[in-house]
Amino acid sequence: MLDALVSGLIAGNTYALIAVGLSLIFGVADLINFAHGSVFALGAMIGWWLAADQSWPLWAALVGATVLTALLGLLIERLALRPLVNAPPIAPLLSTVAIGLILDRASEMIFSPETRRFPSELATNNFRVGNIRFGTLDLVILGVTIVSVGGLWLFLTRARLGWAVRATAQDRDAARQMGVNVEAVQGLSFAIASGLAGVGGVLVGMYYGNIEPSIGFDAGISGFTAAVLGGLGSLPGAVLGGLLLGVAESFGVTWFGGSTRQLVSFTLLVGVLWLRPHGLLGTPGATLREPLTGTFFGSAGAIRVRPWLLALIAALAAVALPLVASDYQLQVAGLVAIYATLALSLTLLAGTAGQISLGQAGFFAIGAYTSALLTTDHGWSFWPALVVAGLVAAVIGAVIVAPALRLSGHYVAIGTLGIGAMIVAIILNWEALTYGPLGVFGIPPPLFFGRELFSARDTYLLAGAVLLICAGLIWRLQRSHLGLAWRGVRDDEIAARGVGVDPAGYKALAFALGAAVSGFAGSLLAHQFTYISPDIFGFQVSLLALTIVVMGGMSTTLGTILAAAVLVGLPELFRPLQEVRILAYGIVLLLLVRFRPQGLLGVR
Repeated sequence: MLDALVSGLIAGNTYALIAVGLSLIFGVADLINFAHGSVFALGAMIGWWLAADQSWPLWAALVGATVLTALLGLLIERLALRPLVNAPPIAPLLSTVAIGLILDRASEMIFSPETRRFPSELATNNFRVGNIRFGTLDLVILGVTIVSVGGLWLFLTRARLGWAVRATAQDRDAARQMGVNVEAVQGLSFAIASGLAGVGGVLVGMYYGNIEPSIGFDAGISGFTAAVLGGLGSLPGAVLGGLLLGVAESFGVTWFGGSTRQLVSFTLLVGVLWLRPHGLLGTPGATLREPLTGTFFGSAGAIRVRPWLLALIAALAAVALPLVASDYQLQVAGLVAIYATLALSLTLLAGTAGQISLGQAGFFAIGAYTSALLTTDHGWSFWPALVVAGLVAAVIGAVIVAPALRLSGHYVAIGTLGIGAMIVAIILNWEALTYGPLGVFGIPPPLFFGRELFSARDTYLLAGAVLLICAGLIWRLQRSHLGLAWRGVRDDEIAARGVGVDPAGYKALAFALGAAVSGFAGSLLAHQFTYISPDIFGFQVSLLALTIVVMGGMSTTLGTILAAAVLVGLPELFRPLQEVRILAYGIVLLLLVRFRPQGLLGVR
């Protein structure tokens, strides 16, 4: 147990470095940087490249990775975030999501996605004090963390520039009036935070020995958890949260196995947001900052095309497609319909009700597994399984999300991200029910009056029919009194409450309906693929759905369908684009946020 404690404390040092950077950026820029984990991963890969390929000594590789990631952070702030200084709060948040996608895919293209052995000659268990074993590597990690965090503390408390950072974190407007260059301070904060992430990446490479470009998401989640646990904006809280998280993960792995590490992080993140959203050392009331609503529109109007004309063209194309398309093209069209259905859940949730969700992949997975298990293990027909898949996703969504409805602002995005990831982690670890990483095989095709719907044409028509029903339902809800209430909550929650609208109740209903639509889409996916596993439902699925909605227009069903055709259909049809698909998603999302925030067909 003592070894697990020491191991957890050492791992917690790296989490603390990530969390300190997140808290620094949050304090100065009032922004959750979803690209921070990607910067961490890039720092690890740069450190590996300098140490392994360029034969730099470890200390030089550490310094080099720190400098390069600090410059990267400065570049991110200057080019991608500073132009959005006067935009709604959702704009810079989505920009960091896009930047994370771009960095992850660019890192894989530069370094290749394979796991790399990080060179380290430091001993790991060469000291023993009583029953506690530790090594030179542990002492180095501890020392580097103390120097990094201690140096930051001295800078913030002793240097005039550090005082400017603290003043900006406390009150940007007051700091500006006192002559502080707030924009320069924000850039400096991004550079410092990114440099700390680079340090953490190199230390993780040294500690675990193996790294790969895809480690950024898990590291980012751990950093979010540590920062929220300690209190967003509190640097001492970030350190404390990192150490506590490291210990919790270490004991979880010791007791339940290595596959539970992610589950511990995600569950702890969601639990803290439910029970104490301001964290251990945070300021109560910090969760009540300006909400991230769906009122994400630029000054330009929608593209001037009559909606009925677009709908007619889309309908004619959908009807004609089975007559002229190949089987492969029809399979792609079926996938477009499935992901368009998934994205429609965000059209309702984010565009109409104003609740940004980064966890729709979790409810997508619930629908897929519910339908797959009912039909394979219990002999159900597809049609009742489809309905139950949506209902189960809705109920679980309402129950899990309900305690988080009192949150607002960035905490909603973090909470939904954690919920989605937690659901997938539970599926991965609940082997008795879900078969764990092996997945579910032999999912039967749907039967329609005794006829199996297994051909590409059949699956396309089925997915298209479900898409049409969901789109029609959401379109009708948007124009009902319920839609009016949702828009009231989206635009001004206080005013909505003043006229008798219960924001929490309407948010819960929106989350439940959005989860149900995601569940329907998941059921369709399971029966089209005939095999599912947890890795199909990663965070990138949630980001794809979000990108589709932003591209089409946050509250337009037709725009969502057209955007799904572009973002899902084109990369599938043009196979060379597969290699850069995720990179393209990130670039498209970044450009849309910057130049066309209302989307292609978005209107207020």
